[in-house]
Amino acid sequence: MPANKGSASDRLQRFERNSQNLASAQPAVMEAFWRLHKQTTATAALDRKTKELIALSISVVMRCDDCIAHHASDALNAGAKRDEICDALAVATLMGGGVGLVYATHAIEMVDQLLDRTE
Repeated sequence: MPANKGSASDRLQRFERNSQNLASAQPAVMEAFWRLHKQTTATAALDRKTKELIALSISVVMRCDDCIAHHASDALNAGAKRDEICDALAVATLMGGGVGLVYATHAIEMVDQLLDRTE
């Protein structure tokens, strides 16, 4: 399956598998990245949910479907509700214009897929 295709769950599984493969080749780099990820998304002045909504919005503006799947899943796991995600996607659309709108539609599709999986 091409890297740009598949459901949100498919993308997450492929990302996990490929991350493990990369970690085998570059363990120090991947360990450092995941430490940065864990530290950055930990609750501090902003809670984890807010940080994941920000990350999801940035993923939309950066046009990274795999990042969208990852941060949509993490936002839901952090307690974000669909309406909160839609609000964040509106901000991403503001900042990303028409192309941002296209990727925001990718994001809500993935959110809905993930919600179907968890409900």
